[in-house]
Parts: sequence; structure tokens; C-alpha cells
Amino acid sequence: MINYRIALKVIGFLLIVLSAFMLIPLCVAWAYEEESIRGFLISVAMSALMGAILLMIYRGKGEVHKREGYLIVSLGWLALSLSAALPYFVSGVVETYSSAFFESASGLTTTGASVFSDIESLPKGILVWRSLTQWIGGMGIIVLSVAIFPLLGIGGVELFVAEAPGPSSDKLHPKIKETAKRLWLIYLGLTLALCSILYFMSGMSFFDAINHALTTMSTGGFSTKNDSIAHFGPIVQYPIMLFMFIAGMNYTIIYFSLKGRFAKVWRSDEFKTYLFGVLALILIVGLSVWKMTDQSFESSMRDAGFQIISLMTTTGYISADYTSWNSGLTILFFMLLFIGACAGSTSGGIKIIRHVVLFKNSLLEFKRLLHPRAIIRTKIDGQVVHGKIITHILVFLISFLGLFILGSIIMSPIVSHMEQPLLTAMGSVATSLGNVGPAIGSVGPVDNFAAIPELGKVILSIFMIIGRLELFTVLIIFTPYFWRYN
Repeated sequence: MINYRIALKVIGFLLIVLSAFMLIPLCVAWAYEEESIRGFLISVAMSALMGAILLMIYRGKGEVHKREGYLIVSLGWLALSLSAALPYFVSGVVETYSSAFFESASGLTTTGASVFSDIESLPKGILVWRSLTQWIGGMGIIVLSVAIFPLLGIGGVELFVAEAPGPSSDKLHPKIKETAKRLWLIYLGLTLALCSILYFMSGMSFFDAINHALTTMSTGGFSTKNDSIAHFGPIVQYPIMLFMFIAGMNYTIIYFSLKGRFAKVWRSDEFKTYLFGVLALILIVGLSVWKMTDQSFESSMRDAGFQIISLMTTTGYISADYTSWNSGLTILFFMLLFIGACAGSTSGGIKIIRHVVLFKNSLLEFKRLLHPRAIIRTKIDGQVVHGKIITHILVFLISFLGLFILGSIIMSPIVSHMEQPLLTAMGSVATSLGNVGPAIGSVGPVDNFAAIPELGKVILSIFMIIGRLELFTVLIIFTPYFWRYN
């Protein structure tokens, strides 16, 4: 039987943690003497109060099992998105709560799609909150809380299984508590000790460097500038490309790299596919842009590399309008919305490992046709991939495609008043499910989502959450098996 009270207790704790994070932009708003300070004060009070009420419903100890884990993660992300929307709405920077919900869901799911047309006019506190929501969502506030749950008498293993980004089974440490701590230490160190400092040294202001470091390592893509990264010069764009690529790596691989275990890093089929795939695409697209435009070779390769890495890692920063190059490249960049980076990273999307397994298994299927009696197994990193995992990946891919088609059908009449409604519907759903940010149609790299009707914003926000939680975490709740107790 599902323990609803302990689920509410955990969600209440998460709301209190979120309200504590709101104190950071509150201090920024106070330092800059902004009117948004009132909005943050009210938001902190409301989030903390709601969290305290939920915490008081159940004071006993208990264990989070599978059903509670999936319920907590799904409802928790919804509750956090609704709560994170308060500063936008109460401060008056958006007119409707659905727009505020869209912005907060985009932040916590690290999608990077925005309803703001003039970002540079926003209060500093709001800009910091946008960046901070992406940093929180990057690794997952629930993974952070795994190390704290034992203090509440709540086990966290099931939560980590439900929330840990990507189908990666390689653990850094046998204890889940220690794993969560190490993940966040790496995440925090890369963000503050390396990324932000290098951005500052490259020419960004201290404020811009901190904000972009938060949204780079989370593969989020929110920027403090209307033109995104196009506002900054090449000296800044190169380190951003580097850290976007790092952020798209499996954090286990990053950990092994920091420990100097490069043989284990190079043994990863997914990492090699990620590395060589990015390099090949940069070469192909860069040369194409160089030939069809009057840009220099360096500029063509940089723009191509930046957009490819940005979309593959689902970061969503923009340095050039890739839809203006030609229709063939536009289709290619649209396909990148479905790729994703490595499993176990902060990126969204389908993830490269699923594509690798599917490709290898499909290729071996031809060999099985020629040798029907032979035992031919699919291997990744030298280890056999069991049939159960292959089935899981196939179902995931079919579910992802099904949701994309369903979402596109639903969104088409909603955006029928906009230019290129079909492309806009397909692009908005693809980028929401993949947690990317920019897409095609009227929601391309130089546009935003402000013109999407309110109903459309709510629907896309739900798709962002479903995509961020790897589909099954949310979809399983809508199956009859989840509610059966046997």
C-alpha cells in the first residue's frame, strides 16, 4: 500500500529546501534595492509555510519504496515548479501564472525555453533566480536531498533510482548517500571553482560569469542577455563550448577523469561515440557554413561547433541563427533535439547510450538472420546487454516518439494563429520533451515562447517535466499496475 503521508512529508521537505534557495536571489534583490524583494519575501514565506504544513502531516519514520519513490519524484517536481513560479508572478514580471509556471518548469527541468522578450530589463534578483533554478534542477534537488533524508528517518535509495539522470548502472560508491555527495561536490566544484572563474577571466562581468556558470553546468541555457551567447565574443564562446561538452559527459566518467583513470574513460563506448560524433558533426556543418556564407573559416567552425554542442547537450545557448543557413542544416539541427548527450549527465533528451545500444543490436540482427542458431549478444563497454535492458530502451524510444506525435497533434490547433504552425508545434514539443530550449518554426533560436497561448504553455511545461524525469517515472503513475497492491 502506498504511504501517502510519507510522500507528502518528503515533498514538504523539498519545498522548504527550495524556499531556502530563494533567499539567495532575495539577498541579491536587497543588495540592488529592487522592488522584487517583496515578491521574494512573499514567495519564501508561502513555500516554507506549505512545506511546513506537509511536514507536520506525518512525523513518524518510514522507508521510501518504489511506489512512493516514483510518486514523490513526479509530484515533487510538479510542486517545486509551481512553487518556483511564485517569484515571477508575485514580483509582477509576468502577467499570468501559467507563464510563470512555464518559466519555472523550464528552469528546473533545465530546458531553457523562456517567455521573456527583454531579458536585460529584468531585475537582478529575478535573473539570479532563473539561473539558480536551472542549477538546482541540473543534478536534481532530490539527489541533493538523498544525503539529508536519513536525518528525517527516510531512506533515499528508491528516490535516487527514480531521479538519477540517465540509465547508468556504474556507481561511484556503494552507498547512495556518499554517491549523492560526490556528485554534488563535482557539480559544485566545476560550477564555482572552474567555470565561473574562467568565464570571468574571459571577459564576462562577475554577475554574468556566475549566472552563466550556473546555467552551463546544468545544461540549462538561460542567459542574462537578450542575444544569449551571441552577445559575447569568441574569447568567451570557446570556454563555454568546453564546459557545455563537459556537462554533457557522464558524471562517472568525469569522476574517473579527475582520478586519472583514463583507461576506464576510454573504455566507454558512449563517451567515444559522444566525442567523435560531435567532432564529425562540427566538421561537416562547419565546412557547409563556410562554403555557403561569407564568414571566415574560424567563425564558421566556431558557430557550427557551438550550436552542435549546445543542442546535443540540451544546453540551448545561442551564438548564431542556425535556421538561416539552409533547410538541410535546419533539419539536421531539428534531429539533434532528439539525440541528447551522455547518460548520467545533466543533459536531457534520449541519451546517446540508448542510440548506441539500438544501433548495435540492429546491426547484429542481420548477423542473427544469417546464423539463426548462433548466440550473438549485444555488448557495451565489453559487457553483455541483457534483453530486458534492450526491451526497456525500445519501449522508451517508442514512448518518446509517441509522446512527440501526440504532443504535436495537441499543440497544432493551439498555435494555429502563429507563423508555420506545424513546424512550431513540432519544434515546441520536441524541445520540451528533450529539455533543449530553442527549436524551429516560431520558437527558433532567435525567438521565444511568449506568443504561445496560455494553455499551450501549461501543456509544454508538463512535457518538460515528463522529459526531465525520463518519461517512465511519470508515465508509470498512469498505469493500473502502479495502483495495485499485489
